[in-house]
Amino acid sequence: MQRIHNIRALYSPVQPCVKQAGADVVYQEFLPDIRLQDFIYCYWQLKTAHSLTAPYHYRVVADGCMDIFFELEHPSTSFVMGFSDAYTEFPLPAAFNYVGIRFLPGMFPQLYKVDAAALAHREARLEEVAPAGYRFLKEGLPGNPSATAIKAMLDKHFLVLLSKTTLHTDSRLYESIDLILRTAGTVSIEKDLPRGISGRQLRRLFAAYIGDTPKAFSNVVRFQHLLQSSPEVLKNRSYLDAGYYDQAHFIKSFKSLYGLTPSKVFEK
Repeated sequence: MQRIHNIRALYSPVQPCVKQAGADVVYQEFLPDIRLQDFIYCYWQLKTAHSLTAPYHYRVVADGCMDIFFELEHPSTSFVMGFSDAYTEFPLPAAFNYVGIRFLPGMFPQLYKVDAAALAHREARLEEVAPAGYRFLKEGLPGNPSATAIKAMLDKHFLVLLSKTTLHTDSRLYESIDLILRTAGTVSIEKDLPRGISGRQLRRLFAAYIGDTPKAFSNVVRFQHLLQSSPEVLKNRSYLDAGYYDQAHFIKSFKSLYGLTPSKVFEK
């Protein structure tokens, strides 16, 4: 279990795009119950402060996590977004109120016993993936609850779910995740395999619990680390220490994961 505990201690995935939305669109994150924090990074809410004059384009950067999300007024229409190694953009209407649950890497498949690879790089209807979670959202969030009430209801649901869950704690999987996080995605997993596992076996474990290969996950972790580092990343060329071949390689990778070039992001 110790390796599972380490994930939160070593990794803080961010979604900077929504935080730059301004006064018209409000975004907040709130922590789950402490007993859930090894599994759920945060609950979040994205809503309009008032009706917008034009549709809003919500860009999600790659963060290595899986999210459940739903419109608060229509919780029966809920989705899960799998692992992605590229940014995703959602056009939203002029007024909306979305709530989400962001799971730490590998934890949605633990709690709902699903194959992460089947959900990778796409969104799916929650009722088709996790019927129990779908039934809870459909029946358990009446009216227009406050953020405090949302947190309380979600905490209750996930604490019950966790109490009924038998965790898969293959030390080789979590040793590898731990190594990737500790090295900010710069380690060569194929060269530094945990004892007693082949490259093929490790790729199968990552596919089942992360949704893609160790290399793809490492690339996202590396991107997240640089995203949260100094805004001078281009000037001080710290991307070279992270394993990018040159500036062109870094810019191309960053843009595919964020949707904008580093110069556009860090000049804000």
